[in-house]
Amino acid sequence: MRALYDSKSKLDDRGIKYLLSEENKYKTWLKVEGALALSQAKEGFIPKEAAEEIASVPFETLDLEEMEKIKAKVGHGFVPFVKVLVKACKGEGKKYVHYGVTTQNIQQTSQLYITRQVTEIYKSFLADILKNLAALARDNADAVMPGRTHGKHAIPITYGYKVSVWISELLTGLERLEEAEKRIFTVMMGGAVGGFNATGLTGRKVQDDVAELLSMSSMEVPSRNMTQMKVEYLMNLCLLCNTFHKMAEEVYYTGIEEFGEVHEGFTPGTIGSSTMPQKINPKLAKGIIANSQKLYSLPATGLYSGVRMFEGDSSSYMLFDGLMEEGMELATEVIIRAEELTRTLYVNKERLLKNANINKGLDNSEYVMMNVAAKLGKDAAHQLLYDKAMKTELEGKNYLQVLLDDEVLSSMFTKEELEKMIAPSSYTGICSVLARELADKAEAKAKMMTEK
Repeated sequence: MRALYDSKSKLDDRGIKYLLSEENKYKTWLKVEGALALSQAKEGFIPKEAAEEIASVPFETLDLEEMEKIKAKVGHGFVPFVKVLVKACKGEGKKYVHYGVTTQNIQQTSQLYITRQVTEIYKSFLADILKNLAALARDNADAVMPGRTHGKHAIPITYGYKVSVWISELLTGLERLEEAEKRIFTVMMGGAVGGFNATGLTGRKVQDDVAELLSMSSMEVPSRNMTQMKVEYLMNLCLLCNTFHKMAEEVYYTGIEEFGEVHEGFTPGTIGSSTMPQKINPKLAKGIIANSQKLYSLPATGLYSGVRMFEGDSSSYMLFDGLMEEGMELATEVIIRAEELTRTLYVNKERLLKNANINKGLDNSEYVMMNVAAKLGKDAAHQLLYDKAMKTELEGKNYLQVLLDDEVLSSMFTKEELEKMIAPSSYTGICSVLARELADKAEAKAKMMTEK
């Protein structure tokens, strides 16, 4: 029977789409300009009264329609914002708006500030995904299935072990994301070329103050030519989503009727095809696969653009603006689907075991070999079991009977002992242990993230 879940369930982005909206971009520009002014006042670079006025300008007082009109006239993406912000100031503040910095200082700092906010929401999803995977690993710690290598049966595993692999990769991806934050979420206030030409040593103190106000890091050399922090972020998203992509590929293919091992949760009323009434498609897995594949193309583009010559080039800025926004949008589509997929995935334990028995014990040849090796040595045991396995495969014979018909094997083991050796559940190693250990780790990490 197909697992059902609440038909009202939606792919909730938890506010990410708003963070990436034009309105929020302008709000963040205003926030960063305010932080800059307050920091400059702290270091005695501009009057305190002017800074307080700039920092207290309500977003609603900015004339965004006028900004668009100016933009159409001057052809610059940021100067119109500065002009309407100046106009919104009625006192000394209008003299010190955007003082001693350049467009890219505000825009890049703002973008990375937004990126940090989006990443915090990603973490809330990842905490839930870890909890979902922990439950999945624990519930299926002993669910025997065929392990597969090179597209063929290898030796038995448990489904919980398979999930433990995903958990381990996900924990590594999360660690990578967190460890890189100090390099990625940075403030740049060095002016036109990054040398603090207009502000001197005071400018560097101002940059540090802005970073503190925004809970970000301060760039050591605030060059507008530096883009590796953005490429690193995109690559971290790719590696994170690569784990979800791997999960989705498994769900997609092992959900095929011939496998029948898992399937996504199904909402009654969902239509899979305009012509085939029976179709119930793996929509979450498909979305993860498609968006992940598109995401992978972005870091390479960034690497090519990141080598533009000299101290700054707007062709690179504009490209990276698009790459960062698209990267976060694609990762969002992957992550929200991954959360729902891990929460609603149905595992058919009976079908897993049935598939593990397809070869009627042949998958356990290594286990039989290891028992024989204890008596004859590894090389001799391997040759003996290879011959028996090939006889079974090529002649279509029953594996147990082939083993029993061999004089050497029948003299070493009883029928009952051989039957036990070739039972898939007899040879899963510590798969169950790993499943439970990683479930514990996932729950612990999720709890720590939730309590922050």
